Amino acid sequence: MITSDTGLRSVASVRKFAAKGTAEECHVIIHCGEHEDDTALEEKWLAALDDAEIPAQSTILRRLFCRNVTQPKQWLADFQKAYPGAFSVIGQPPLNGTRLAMWSYHILDPARPPAGSGGGPGYVLERGPLRHAWNAGLCDVNHANPGAQASAIMHRLMRWLDELGLTLRNDVIRTWWFVRDIDRDYQALVDARNTVFEENGLTKDTHFIASTGIAGGHPTPSAKMSLDTYAIGGLFPGQIEFIQAPERLGPTHRYGVTFERATSVSYADRRHVFISGTASIDPEGRIVHPGDVVMQLERTLGNISALLASANAAMSDLAHMIVYLRNPEDGPLVEELLQREYHNIPMVLVHAPVCRPGWLIEIEGMACVAADNPGFPAF
Repeated sequence: MITSDTGLRSVASVRKFAAKGTAEECHVIIHCGEHEDDTALEEKWLAALDDAEIPAQSTILRRLFCRNVTQPKQWLADFQKAYPGAFSVIGQPPLNGTRLAMWSYHILDPARPPAGSGGGPGYVLERGPLRHAWNAGLCDVNHANPGAQASAIMHRLMRWLDELGLTLRNDVIRTWWFVRDIDRDYQALVDARNTVFEENGLTKDTHFIASTGIAGGHPTPSAKMSLDTYAIGGLFPGQIEFIQAPERLGPTHRYGVTFERATSVSYADRRHVFISGTASIDPEGRIVHPGDVVMQLERTLGNISALLASANAAMSDLAHMIVYLRNPEDGPLVEELLQREYHNIPMVLVHAPVCRPGWLIEIEGMACVAADNPGFPAF
């Protein structure tokens, strides 16, 4: 469902998924118009939820994309505290003529209403035998060196996981790294992550974690990078699968980085497929179609489609997409092309340079697919 107010260039899009009458998942993306006050975001979001019959208290996470990420905003602190779920603010300006955009994720289940704990950066939700844990906006202000910040953030995450009885190796499903100066500091993040992963048994012979590493600012000016995460404790053997599409993309460790292309988590009634940040790349890690954003978009979508096919899913199963563009001027064309084919998928396009200057576009997303796995717990 898509609603819009073209006079203010405000757009809200909603996608719902349910299987066999069980829990319903909802992805909502809301944009706030160029001439609207910041505080209109909450009003627009609540109106979109009301139109879609989604209670605000079903909120699990919110991610706000904005221009002036370091400008203090009392309304933003109030907005964070007023609703449940993990909450992060990312300095990635929307590219469709709006000032603010937000992605929110919701779970509606009359039989087991979400009753999480934590709020703010961390949010934990118990569902049956599983423990779902989101953390958002993790940063470090005690080190000036970007590599030291990345290492400190990961150790902070591991301490939080330990308090929940979870581990980095066994339970973290998805990470999002936001690097204020991606061209300068991405390698420092890569090196720090490689070291921490190896210390914790995450290697090419075991597995890595689905991830996005992209340009993005944090509200704390001294924070060179920040981290959002999703972990699940108590998963049964066989519920997690690490997805490959070797004819299109090779293993990331071949060129010195450590993340999974995609990760699938199966439940009794559905399957989630988490697509990492994906660009126009070939199996050897080379940039395909340098300088041509249209052809890079085509290659990127083909790579994502191949990953989804390897997980028995399709592009039509995507519940949302986040599109990152290095050059803001590419926004209108890319949006037009995506809307032609994927207008039913909630999406947001933001200005966020990719980790190599030659990549003009990167896309991530999450797919939801009905499944029949009676040996696994229901979502």
